[in-house]
Amino acid sequence: MNTERIVRIVAGFFILMSLILGVQDSPLFQNSNWLWFTVFVGFNLFQSGFSQFCPLEMILKKMGIKESHAR
Repeated sequence: MNTERIVRIVAGFFILMSLILGVQDSPLFQNSNWLWFTVFVGFNLFQSGFSQFCPLEMILKKMGIKESHAR
C-alpha cells in the first residue's frame, strides 16, 4: 500500500466517523462540534490538492511507507 492510498482511507474514515458522531439523527451522536473535524479534514484535502502539502503523508514517509508513482 502506498501513501496516497493510506491518506484517502484515513481521510474517508475520519470524515465518516465525525459525521456519525456529529449528526443529531445518528444513533452514535455525541456532539455537533464533531462536524468541525469534518471541515478540518475536508479543508486539508482541498489545500493538499493545490499545495502538495499533507501532514499525514509526511508522517507516513518518515515511517518508511512508499510514495505512489504516476504511471
